[in-house]
Amino acid sequence: MNIYVGNLPFGAADDDLQQLFAAHGDVTSANVIKDRFSGESRGFGFVEMPSRDDAMAAIEALNGTDFKGRAITVNEAKPKGPKGGGGGGGGGGRGRRY
Repeated sequence: MNIYVGNLPFGAADDDLQQLFAAHGDVTSANVIKDRFSGESRGFGFVEMPSRDDAMAAIEALNGTDFKGRAITVNEAKPKGPKGGGGGGGGGGRGRRY
């Protein structure tokens, strides 16, 4: 099960997330999302746990708790939507002459 972790301190690393969630079960992966240009943390990450029961227990135990001075948000990650989204249409050509 994939878990979203938000409001992370900007100094948090993948290993920090791994250790935080390992207390609640096996962790398949833990990734702090970084800005592709600066390499700085974007303040959120994802943790994957193979057991849904362990993942739900971790969410229940960790949501709203203090992690390195910040109250983190922990919940089930929502599936990624289609890339690009809906884009707008081309506006009308009021008053234009072609």
